[in-house]
Amino acid sequence: MSKVLIIGGGAAGMFASIFAARNGNEVHIFEKNEKLGKKLFITGKGRCNITNACDMDTLFANVVTNEKFMYSSFYGFTNQDVVDFFENAGLPVKIERGNRVFPQSDHSSDVIKTLEKEMKNLGVQVHFYTTVKNVAAENGSFSHLVLADGSKVTADACIIATGGLSYQTTGSTGDGFEFAASLGHTITDTAPSLVPIETKEDFVPQLMGLSLRNVQATIYNGKKEIFSDFGEMLFTHFGVSGPLIISASAYVGKMLGKGKELKLVIDLKPALSEEQLDARVLREFEENHNKQFKNAVNSLFPAKLIPVMVALSGIDPEKKVNIISREERQHFVHLIKHLELTLTRLRDYKEAIITRGGVKVKEVNPSTMESKLVRGVYFAGEVLDVDALTGGFNLQIAWSTGYAAGSNIW
Repeated sequence: MSKVLIIGGGAAGMFASIFAARNGNEVHIFEKNEKLGKKLFITGKGRCNITNACDMDTLFANVVTNEKFMYSSFYGFTNQDVVDFFENAGLPVKIERGNRVFPQSDHSSDVIKTLEKEMKNLGVQVHFYTTVKNVAAENGSFSHLVLADGSKVTADACIIATGGLSYQTTGSTGDGFEFAASLGHTITDTAPSLVPIETKEDFVPQLMGLSLRNVQATIYNGKKEIFSDFGEMLFTHFGVSGPLIISASAYVGKMLGKGKELKLVIDLKPALSEEQLDARVLREFEENHNKQFKNAVNSLFPAKLIPVMVALSGIDPEKKVNIISREERQHFVHLIKHLELTLTRLRDYKEAIITRGGVKVKEVNPSTMESKLVRGVYFAGEVLDVDALTGGFNLQIAWSTGYAAGSNIW
């Protein structure tokens, strides 16, 4: 039996504590907040998207950074294992669109309560309002923690599960990166991820609040395509957001972080070819042949988008549609299929779902999550340089790495 200290009472820390305690260890969690799972509470808009019920290939495909590192832990504790764990613990789940798994109650608090009940049954001791200041090692092995009040806590093993830098109000302030660095670990460049993106064009604030469904969004670095997907997006006062953009941010963050500007091309009518769309626009013009251009396109766009598309078309808004030339019409059709925006920068950590970057995974054993540099030190969750798309994939990383760390301490 070992004494195990876990820094951070989020998803990864709680999960690690359960499996470390199941091995008969004495387990302590140090949590700087007044309660456990503060970030877990707000995930999935308060409903908690526990995992994703996809096949394993899809699971790996949704990991953006270092998916190979996740091979052992994903197979060691799969998405089905997560579902089984919660259902066996008395929390029924349901599967929704995109294979997203939620508690049937739609309350993230029930997920936290389920974990807390398991921890209590196993005798896990939780120390609230307790800030860890330092993780100390001696002779290449974990030695003790130093708390904010200066006291030392010695133990056999330590799991760093502090999260990243996103949602800092929940306590994720990058402490784990400092602990890891002080032990000799490399911290890769960190940045917000799964976050809205700012744009340059001055017409964008006019579209604030407009949600576009069933559009194709493609992002280019020069002529090179770096992201393309179909779905829903949202305009804001500063740029773009919504599911499509949040996913795209995971792929474009590095480039935007280096000061590059990227081109976002939105296809407003992806179900139609340019020829089909031209025929549709021609039909609209014929049905409204005596109307001015600005009043003849109402059925093509949401109301907020009409004045912007009319202005961008270069066609005189007062022009009667029956005298619009074929070239003008085709240019307008091209615009509908290629609405261009300039992406300038990501929003900051306050709006980010996760942090990209963290403890370099080459310095961590992928099967056990133990540090390759310091015996008895383990990592779990967002503190690692692993990140994924939305849909339950980041929580799956937390569960799988938490399980790997906790279950490998005896």
